[in-house]
Order: sequence, then C-alpha cells, then structure tokens
Amino acid sequence: MADLILELPLGQLNIKARTISVHYHYQNVQSRAKTPTKMVLPSPNQPLPSPIKGLDERNVHITHKELTRRGLHVRHASRGNQALAESILSREFLDEESSNPAMTFPCLDALETKSASLKDRFVSTGPEPAYTTGRHLTFHSDIPLVLDWGGVLPEFDIAYETWGRPNKDRSNVILLHTGLSASSHAHSTEANPKPGWWEKFIGPDCPLDTNHYFIICTNVVGGCYGSTGPGSRDPANGQRYATRFPVLTMQDMVRAQFRLLDDLKVDKLYASVGASMGGMQSLAAGVLFPERVGKIATISGCARSHPYSIAIRHTQRQARTVLMMDPHWTRGFYYDGIPPHAGMKLAREIATITYRSGPEWEKRFGRRRADPRKPPALCPDFLIETYLDHAGEKFCLEFDPNSLLYVSKAMDLFDLGQENQQRTAERRRMHEENDGPSVNLTPPENPYQEQPSSDGPRDPPTDLVAGLAPLRDHPTLVMGVASDILFPVWQQREIADTLRQGGNKRITHVELGEDVSLFGHDTFLLDLEHIGGSLKRFLRQ
Repeated sequence: MADLILELPLGQLNIKARTISVHYHYQNVQSRAKTPTKMVLPSPNQPLPSPIKGLDERNVHITHKELTRRGLHVRHASRGNQALAESILSREFLDEESSNPAMTFPCLDALETKSASLKDRFVSTGPEPAYTTGRHLTFHSDIPLVLDWGGVLPEFDIAYETWGRPNKDRSNVILLHTGLSASSHAHSTEANPKPGWWEKFIGPDCPLDTNHYFIICTNVVGGCYGSTGPGSRDPANGQRYATRFPVLTMQDMVRAQFRLLDDLKVDKLYASVGASMGGMQSLAAGVLFPERVGKIATISGCARSHPYSIAIRHTQRQARTVLMMDPHWTRGFYYDGIPPHAGMKLAREIATITYRSGPEWEKRFGRRRADPRKPPALCPDFLIETYLDHAGEKFCLEFDPNSLLYVSKAMDLFDLGQENQQRTAERRRMHEENDGPSVNLTPPENPYQEQPSSDGPRDPPTDLVAGLAPLRDHPTLVMGVASDILFPVWQQREIADTLRQGGNKRITHVELGEDVSLFGHDTFLLDLEHIGGSLKRFLRQ
C-alpha cells in the first residue's frame, strides 16, 4: 500500500490529531509549524516519526468544509487509502478551548480497521472469508428437496464426518445433531486432526463410544460448513443464493440427513442424539421417522420454541445496529464485498450472554475491570465486557451471517404440536400438487397489539401430546440444566411430561441443578461427567 501524505499548512494554528488514522491507530502525532509542513505516514505496522513537541491539548471538531477553510488537506496515493483518508477528515482535531479532552474509542477504531482490511483483501484476493473447519465427507443429492414452506432445493450437499465402524447390519449407527453454529467436526479425524466441538465426548469408552457405535455428524442444510446454504450457488443460474435461499425448518434439515442415511444404507438408527438445536432435531427425527429411530437423547432442547428464545434470536437477527441493520449486510447480497462483520460480532455477543449464567460470571469476572489503573471508558472496560468483545470478534468471520439468519429462523419455527404438523403437511401437499413458486415468510399486515395475559396451562398441552404421539415407545433421555436461560429447564420438563402423558413409560429425565453446573446452556459442551455420564449410561441400557 502506498504511503498516505498529510499536507499541513498550519500557519499560526496549534493542531494536534489525537488519532491521525483510525485504521492504523497512529496516535499522538503533533506538529507546530509557521510554514507548510509535509508529513509522510509510513506503511502499516511501521513506527511514526518522533512527535514534534509544543502542542497543548485543546479540542474542536472540524468539518470537511472547515478543514478546507483552514488549509488542511489530505491526499492519498492509492485506492486502498480512500477509507483512511475519509476517516482522517472526520477525526477530531484540537484547536479551540474545551472543558475536557475528547474520549478515544479504540473499539470503533478496530471495527473500521477490520472493514478497511477486508476491503483491501477483497480488492487483491477476491471475496472473503471462506467458511470451513477442514476436510470432511460430502454427500450430494440430485433429487430435489421440497421444503415445508414451499421452497425447493433442486440439488443439495451434506457435509458429514464419521467415527467408529458400522457393524454388519448397520444397527449401531448414532446420528449426532449439532447446535446452531456448529460444523460436522464434532471430533478430530485423520483427515482433520483439529479438536472437534465434542472432542471429549466421542471416542473409545467415551459417552459416544466408538468401540460400540458408528457415529455420524452432519452440517445442517442452511449452514456454511460444506452443506448447501445461502452462500452456495443456485444451479439454476450459477449465482449465490443469498436471500433467495428458501426458508427452512428443523424438519427440512432432518429430511436431508435421512437422505444421507439412505445413501449409507442405514435403515434404522440406534439413537438420535443432539443438544441445543440438535436436541430439537433429535426429537424431530423420531417424529418424522419413528420406525427408523431407536433411542432418542435430547439435551437442553425443546419440543417447540417459546417466546423468550424466539425474542433472543430476533434481537440477534434484526435489532438496530446488529446483523440485518449492519450496512454491509446489503439484504444478504454481500458475498462479493465486505461481510457484515460488525453485526455478526454484536449478534454473537448477545448470544454469548444467553449461553452462560449470571452466577458463573459473578465468580469468573465479578466487577473487575480490565485495567483498573486507567480511567473508565465507553469501549469494553470491565472484564465481562472484554470477554464478550473477544467472543464476538472471534466469531464474526467464522460463520456466514445469512446462515445465522436462516438457521435461527428455523429454530423459531420449530413446533412439534399436532396442529402445526397438520398445517405443514397441507402446505406440502398443495405445493406438490400445484408445483407453485417458493413461499417466503412475510410480516403481519397489522402492527402488534397488546394481548391479554395468561398463565397458560400447567399440564402439557393436548396439541403437543398428540404431536409427540409417534414417540410413545421410544426410550428417551431428556436432560436440562437449571442455570440455562436460553432453554430453561421447564422446557425439558415439558418434553418429559408430554411424553409420559402420551403413554411413554421409558423416559429418563435428568436435571442438573446450579449446585452441579453454573455453565448455563454451554453445560452440554463442558460437563463430561454429568452430561456425558448420563448419556453413556442411557445408550448402554
């Protein structure tokens, strides 16, 4: 990148740029001159010339017009410096009296830095990033997948990985369902030695014992780790689907998984196992294909999405300044430009709040600040703030934003109640008969109106009892965690109570109290002893 040249005909002005470049974080550049001065900033990561002493720290905001009037000019030598030059023109320069010095915002500088670097990378190397967790197997289907809301995938891929070996009649197969943002890489493999998201739960003598079971894990349709999703190319025109991708449901994802099982000649699963979103899918697999599923294990999941969980996912998708309001989202068509990394970062921070618990954070962070020697800042300052900032920053380029939108909406739509299943069956029938166009979800015509409050029935609703009736004879493990605020334990109690009321006498219900785990929803990823131990015992019964 060429050097950026600042021409500073300062005359009698005392001007100090507190932050010359938000992109390179050049700080405390000072100059006083009676004649025009030319200052050349070095390339990124190079030190600045020693500051010229003699400036006091007074603050005034100077607009582009005012900069011109005062004779401060910026010129840049390459396209890559355009954003940098524009940023410099919008900085605060110190000239007039102010009661207090201007506050710095390194968190915003970092976001702008990332945008600039992504733009430069795109100019030189093409669209970024490529979402991958390493090598995996791929199943391709040329048979169209008709979806619950009227859409269709003319063809699709499923990324998957396996551990263990199938027995002769393939009766030892376990289908492992993932959480929202997980890939098929639940455990390391020879092709991909990177530790997986359930590394300690899979292997010889582990809860998913590879000495006994053949485990299959897939990346869901709609995801971005090898399976067909919004970032994939539409075979009809060769363009990326983006937000032309059809609306999905959990059941659509499960149907695609069973296409894979057909290809692998697996007639019946030994068990359908999943946690979080995977816990929803493990139930859906049994409801859709009761004759092809043996045992069911649902951990920190639900049988239907409830308002609190829907509200949390809504805020991630659409709250102001979050994902859909990120200017780089461009209604989903960002694949040839800068991805909405700021929105993804904030969406992940919101999600992270729901993944852990307040008591755990009280012990882990308390009220400690990252650096108590410094004055408070509006950017991340407390340890908990820096933790959330790190979590968002780490995730923002690791997952396709459109996949987050589509998969989280599928979670919202999840409802195994009989009425919803009947409506879905009718929509599918009409679509198959009429071969009509894809159906997209649209907002209601009338704005929200306050609804009368209700405590609701304490007993399992008859609609849900009827919807889960296909699972009457399936041994089912239901696990919940008291410190989980995203999928509270009463949602797992609802599953267990509903199955029992429907006549299932083979329910194992395990609830971990806060005395056992304070890790909230993430307990299923961390607690090998209680989550893993209960699962291991259930599978071997």
